[in-house]
Amino acid sequence: MTALDGAMRLYGTAVPPAPYRMLRAGPLEARLENGNLRYIRFDGVEVLRALSYIVRDRDWGTLAPAMSGIWIEADDDRFFLSYGAIYVSGEAHLTLRAEIEGTAEGSLRFEVEATPDRDFETNRCGFTILHAINGVAGAPVTVEHCNGVLEKTRFPDLIERWQPFQSIRALTHRPAPHLLATCRMTGDVFEMEDQRNWSDASYKTYVRPLALPWPYHLPAGKVNRQCIDLRVELARGKVGGSAIATAKAPVRVDLGAVSAVRFPKVGLVVAPEEIRETLEHLACLAEVAPPVILCHFDPTVGHGPPALAGFAQLQRAYPARYELEYVVACEGDLETEFERLSGDMRTAGFQPDALAVCPSVDRGSTPPGSAWPACPPLEAIYEAARRHFPGIPLGGGMFSYFTELNRKRPPVALLDFVTHGTNPIVHAADDESVMETLETLPHITRSARAIIGDSADYRLGLTSIGMRQNPYGSRTFDNPFGERLCMAHDDPRQRGLFAAAWTIGYAARISPAGIERWVPGAFTGPRGIVAEDSGVLLPVGKAVADLCRFSGARVIACKVSDPRRLAAVAVRDGECSMLLVANLTDREVLLDCEGRYPLGAYDVQRLSVADGVFCEVLSI
Repeated sequence: MTALDGAMRLYGTAVPPAPYRMLRAGPLEARLENGNLRYIRFDGVEVLRALSYIVRDRDWGTLAPAMSGIWIEADDDRFFLSYGAIYVSGEAHLTLRAEIEGTAEGSLRFEVEATPDRDFETNRCGFTILHAINGVAGAPVTVEHCNGVLEKTRFPDLIERWQPFQSIRALTHRPAPHLLATCRMTGDVFEMEDQRNWSDASYKTYVRPLALPWPYHLPAGKVNRQCIDLRVELARGKVGGSAIATAKAPVRVDLGAVSAVRFPKVGLVVAPEEIRETLEHLACLAEVAPPVILCHFDPTVGHGPPALAGFAQLQRAYPARYELEYVVACEGDLETEFERLSGDMRTAGFQPDALAVCPSVDRGSTPPGSAWPACPPLEAIYEAARRHFPGIPLGGGMFSYFTELNRKRPPVALLDFVTHGTNPIVHAADDESVMETLETLPHITRSARAIIGDSADYRLGLTSIGMRQNPYGSRTFDNPFGERLCMAHDDPRQRGLFAAAWTIGYAARISPAGIERWVPGAFTGPRGIVAEDSGVLLPVGKAVADLCRFSGARVIACKVSDPRRLAAVAVRDGECSMLLVANLTDREVLLDCEGRYPLGAYDVQRLSVADGVFCEVLSI
């Protein structure tokens, strides 16, 4: 197999990941990527997930720098680098000069001077600092505000919908019991948002409060200086190198008790433009055997009676539980809109088993400081839907992401179920960041359950890598060259082993949450599980087919010694126990479970179990 074939098999694209270089000074290390830092560690412990200088345009797109003059010098106790960069926005150019210095004593300084040649339009220009959530969520932190006041508080436990901390000058926390880290920010006013809302595994501290107007302009010729100064103190004994040793050790999977929690019923979403191709591949659909088909219907983009007729044809051809995901246009009288929908469904002969409704405007983000768009009260929408669809379960929530559900919480007492989706490429689209979003899922499901309570079912909508709809801009982005691109509607990794591993990882993280239904992808199209050219199942399709067989079975507790490298999900269905495992990395992982099995990069395997003993290995 050539390197090109290997890349296509893993990622669905030959475009290589971004290169990086490791910087080390004694126990301090960081990864340099495109002028920014990731995985800042001290004594083997992650202190910050990332430290980056970011420039965004008026649509929140991240501008790419043209870098030059990179200079690096390093020895055992110190590293220093400097570089220049130019960002372009319209006809304006922003010239940047950066310096980064780290020492073995635990100091790290990242300083930038940026000067525009004319007024430079931007939504954000400056540093962002990411604190990883593992071991940090709910932990103590001291916030030094810009007025000098010290606030002893905690990182949010449940996901905070608005900024937990504002007017920040410094943050001090313990990344490990023996370490104390202070991150000091100068040059502008910083605030923090809880990025778990978007399934990022971090808290993000960023420059310029969102309550201030945006976009804004950097004045021509005026130098903008910002500096991040990180200090890490070693309070007592060292753990020296444990992280490296752990990264090379076999990963142990132990099965526990069979719980009362049921694995969610697995569904696939079908949009009107995908009906014809779905009908052409009914044998493949039957092979996957999803117990739920989620039909997406949006009159604001022209979906009408022919789409409902297509859903009815699919319903006759493939027996399953059908749910209608209806985008409420809210462009006139609600009674008239739902009466028309009901009549069109009767005419088409489409009879869904459940109806979920969401106002079209609520799919868009409403950032802090922004005016809420005009929308009828949710109570009025749900009551109108009940009147015209009295005999089936009614759902609400969001057809976009947890962020929007968290910020606009529905009147749950009027609903039978609440839904939302997730998407892993809102803020970052590299392989590691996408896999890291799996760490956030238990936080999301726990926070969503706190909103929903016990009176309504919890159903997860579309959770594919590719983005169906962009709440943070006017559109999703085209991706003709198969890149790792934020907010792209077509992600090439959907066609590689990567998506299969990520989907198994998703299943593992949500399986204990008591979710009633989950939609990991579409059947066809850019977020589909079927190859469009051949009609055969993609690797993710084979993984989804196995997960469909898990639907409704009782979850078996799985303890994984290193969940960042390997995911495992197991169920018991009658006398049959089933286990799926996935390597979440681009390196071989040795699986230890009553025998040792090497798993290749992003490999997914099905293991048959009997009384906790693994008896055969079948590669997906």
